[in-house]
Amino acid sequence: MYKIEIEKQCGCFKRSGIELPKTFQSKEEAELEALKLVNKMNAEFCKKHRFFVNEEGDTFKIYVELSCPKLD
Repeated sequence: MYKIEIEKQCGCFKRSGIELPKTFQSKEEAELEALKLVNKMNAEFCKKHRFFVNEEGDTFKIYVELSCPKLD
């Protein structure tokens, strides 16, 4: 089993309705979903944060940089 987790839940994430952690049978499926989530979060959230994925064993962990300059 492979998981997607988020390290810290910012306000944008909490309001989004995205539910994590999620589990998947395959590594490829988990990785693809994690990348889709990060792209969505970077595109649709307040843009004061930057999100990225790091593979840690059987977990794809989403990290947030909280003090980024506003991204346009």
